Amino acid sequence: MSTKLPAEFKKYFWDVDFADLNLEKDSNFIIKRVLDRGNTISLKWLRSKCSDAKISDVIKQTRDLSSQTGNFWSDVFQLDKSQGVCLQKPYSPIRYGLSS
Repeated sequence: MSTKLPAEFKKYFWDVDFADLNLEKDSNFIIKRVLDRGNTISLKWLRSKCSDAKISDVIKQTRDLSSQTGNFWSDVFQLDKSQGVCLQKPYSPIRYGLSS
């Protein structure tokens, strides 16, 4: 299995050294980015390279997906939305001027 990403994926990884990305080593990061920003072709590629179980685990364990993305992919993979970390209510921020 090739662990390098297709050249057309570079647009999704503008903020990192694209040449150093490796699907085996950076799978969680790549899955999150493609789920959040990918098009149909990149999503098909991702699903051909990564198991549904691996993708589901990333969806359940990451806070890095938007709630809209997490909600959509939870529906696609029929996940319990109470398990999706990105779908949980964020911690309440401390209001300005108050300390703990």
